[in-house]
Formats: sequence, structure tokens, C-alpha cells
Amino acid sequence: MRLSDFDFELPPELIAQHPEASRSASRLLHVRADGRSDLHFGDLPALLAPGDLLVFNDTRVLRARLRGRKASGGRVEALVERVTGEREALAQLRASKPPRPGTRLEWRAGGAEVLGRDGEFWRLRFDEPVLDALERAGELPLPPYIGHVPDADDERRYQTVYAREPGSVAAPTAGLHFDEPLLARLRERGIATAFVTLHVGAGTFQPVRVDDLSRHRMHAERFGVPRATAAAIEATRAAGGRVVAVGTTSLRTLESAAGEDGRVRACEGETRLFVIPGYRFRVVDRLVTNFHLPRSTLLMLVSAFAGVERIRAAYAHAIAQRYRFFSYGDAMLLERAPPPGNDRPGERRGVG
Repeated sequence: MRLSDFDFELPPELIAQHPEASRSASRLLHVRADGRSDLHFGDLPALLAPGDLLVFNDTRVLRARLRGRKASGGRVEALVERVTGEREALAQLRASKPPRPGTRLEWRAGGAEVLGRDGEFWRLRFDEPVLDALERAGELPLPPYIGHVPDADDERRYQTVYAREPGSVAAPTAGLHFDEPLLARLRERGIATAFVTLHVGAGTFQPVRVDDLSRHRMHAERFGVPRATAAAIEATRAAGGRVVAVGTTSLRTLESAAGEDGRVRACEGETRLFVIPGYRFRVVDRLVTNFHLPRSTLLMLVSAFAGVERIRAAYAHAIAQRYRFFSYGDAMLLERAPPPGNDRPGERRGVG
């Protein structure tokens, strides 16, 4: 398939700039093989069955954007991509001129030294622990399509209620719809929960630059699957329940951790899994997800999961019905499409 196969026209006014008044007040489009339904996110418990398992990504968004100056006086903006050591990190840098190794960067009550380049990122050594510097001097890195400076509401709402593992530069946005009352209702219905961690990197906002998708290389992201989660998935399957990934990050984590036999094992590592139509899913049965950018790898992933034509029709319907798009927007519950008929059992297709 080509990049152009995943394009669509979105009226700019449908890009949500602020969250709804409450987390679970958003709309929910349920996309099935036999059609779709316009619902509200609070309807989710009724769409799941006792014994189903919701898998959440518990990453926590860093205050990863730093605005400051080079020692020479020129302005610089750093977006920390990954913390690589207590005082070291990889970052994207925006400056009038590319810095040289040894360049001093300064921001409020601190700074860092440029050590050198690592591909599209720069290696920085901070004066203090990176997480301390970001917490004190950093800014929440809202996505580029949100047009306001982060405020107190963003500090609270661009973070899931269960976030606990610091490391992301973007929120796993499907999880933003869950609040404590909704989680309590899910527990009361007998729906289990489990957690994985995938730290979303700055590459999530980078455009796909090739039309031939077989030539695209995904950025690497760190992930981890605890033993308790692997055990919960096995128990859910044994009892006939469904595995429901909350967000594309949870899905990519589970599929990356699955062996050839389809079993998810406790592990830590990096994933470059690139899911396009034709991929054979091993683990996830249903997916809770937001609406994604045109020509993005996430749109390709949901097209692979639910079916290309079904997603095209769902997006056209969502635009016609004035759904809110992207990070602060509305959500979908997707049923997995049946695998291609010519796949052999256990075959895994896609680009990783």
C-alpha cells in the first residue's frame, strides 16, 4: 500500500483544542463488522463482558520541552526524546544554527552540554538529574496541532489518571477518557485491568516521508510487559475472555511481546513494530483508540486492525457527525477484522 492510501480531508475546526469538561464525557464510535453506533464513552462497560481484560499503558508524560539559550545568546528549544542516564538524554533541538559538541545550553536555573549527534537527535549532559531538570524548568509537550501554550488544565488532563512510569513525550491519548468512576464501573462489571508501559517518543509526530510504505522505518520506543500482565492475558484467554487494548501504544506493546505461538511473555526492550494492512494480529481482540492524523502510522495501524474500508467509512461518518479529532478528541471502539483468508495459522505479517 502507499502513503496516499491513508489520506483524508479534515475540517480544521474538528481538531479538539481542549478536553471535554469531564474525561468520560466524550463520544464513542463503536465500529463493528455489521455497522457502527454513535455512543458516549460512558457506555463502554456495557460493550464489554465480564471476564474481558482491558490493558492500559501506564507511561507518564514528561515536562519534556525546554526553552532557553545557547551560551552565545541564540535561542534554543529542546524536546527530550529519551532519558538515557541519570544526567543524560537524547533530544531534538531547534536553533538558528546547529550546535557543536561542547555547546552550553541554559534555561531557568540550570542547563546542559551538547555531547554530539545521534542520528536525528542530540546527546545532552545535564547539570543535574534529567527528571529533576524537566520537572522544574520543562513544559508539557502538547502536540503541534494544539495551538495554545500549556496551562493548568493541560497539566492535569494531558495525563492519564493511572500514569506512573515517567518517560513519554506524548500521552497515550485513548487512556485520557478514563476516570475513576468509570474504572470503578468496569470493575463492578467484572472486567479486569492490567498494565504495560510504552514510552512514546517524539518520533510519533514525525511524518512518513516515503510513499512506498515498505521503505518506512519506525522510530524505536521502549516498552515493558510485567509478569502479572502476561499471566492476566493467559488467564483471560483460557477463560474465553477478550483482550482489549486501550490505545495503539498498548496494542503495539502486546504484539511486540508476543512469541510465534501468540503467547505474551514478560519482557522489556525496544520496538519498531510498524503495523500495516495485512498484519496478522496475535493478541488483541478489540481496540479503544482516538481518531488519528491523515497519512500517519497510527491510521495505518487501525486500518490493519479493523479493515481499510471500514475505517475509511468510519472516519467519513465521524467527520459528517462532527466528532472531535486527535489527542483531546473523541474515541472509537474497534472490533478486529478477520485475518486475510490466505494467511496460514500463526503467520505474522507486517513490517517490524
